[in-house]
Amino acid sequence: MEHVTQLSLRHCLAAVAYRGGKVLRDVPRDFSHFALDPHDESFRTPGQLLSHLCDLYDWALCMANGEYRWKDTPQGEWPDDVARFFAALERLDAVLASDDGFKGSPERIFQGPIADSLTHIGQLALLRRAAGAPIKGENYYRAEIEAGRVGAEQATPIREF
Repeated sequence: MEHVTQLSLRHCLAAVAYRGGKVLRDVPRDFSHFALDPHDESFRTPGQLLSHLCDLYDWALCMANGEYRWKDTPQGEWPDDVARFFAALERLDAVLASDDGFKGSPERIFQGPIADSLTHIGQLALLRRAAGAPIKGENYYRAEIEAGRVGAEQATPIREF
């Protein structure tokens, strides 16, 4: 039964990679520093959200290795943090795919970093729209998402709106 749970988690990671890739690609030049309200520092910028996404998957990898360790990493350049995001997904997917390497709780990894990351990907989509660079809506049920495809290279959308 545990193997099925890890496979489901791998599919979740593939969905994160697909949806994340959509909001991270082809962003406006200064999107990383876009602010909904420049006078309110409680709003995260897209660059801060992306850095947090990377931290979430570093944390998830620690949990998959049987540890519980969080680390805030300063925001980097957009292309570097995009690469860091996909590299973290790939490392976590490799642990989930291994027969003996996974030492964490699939349920807790889902309820913590994976669920949180989907929220932040949605925030990035909203910020893109506010910045004048919306992504196209899509029928994600029809999207070609498969366990193991967690890198920056994703399938072409099948049905965008």
